[in-house]
Amino acid sequence: MKSFRKELWFQVPSRRAFINITPEVNACLRESNIKEGFALINAMHITASVFINDDESGLHHDYDVWLEKLAPHTPVSQYRHNVGEDNADAHMKRQVMGREVVVAVTDGKLDFGTWEQIFYGEFDGRRKKRVLVKIIGE
Repeated sequence: MKSFRKELWFQVPSRRAFINITPEVNACLRESNIKEGFALINAMHITASVFINDDESGLHHDYDVWLEKLAPHTPVSQYRHNVGEDNADAHMKRQVMGREVVVAVTDGKLDFGTWEQIFYGEFDGRRKKRVLVKIIGE
């Protein structure tokens, strides 16, 4: 069995964003030369997320609005965590959207359902953060 590991780095200029990272993960898969196995993709920061869904701007807008209703950024004084910080809402948004995804690798390709893509969700941007891609198989 082979193992491949690579870090992808992102620096989002805004507080929140959703970035389609499927092309970067596909590039990792090609580099790994693994044809059958699994790919784990996870956010390495507690205020960011990795998830699978449709690449549709209306849906991403709806996520942003929905998450802001669930865990509003302001007023920052509503959160105990925000003593000296202002990102408690980002921790909660990450909890809802998830830390990682696992995708089957079949015949050298990510084995997706129709419309599925991998996204990096940023909830406390403006600094460098990383995503781990770990691919295991033959």
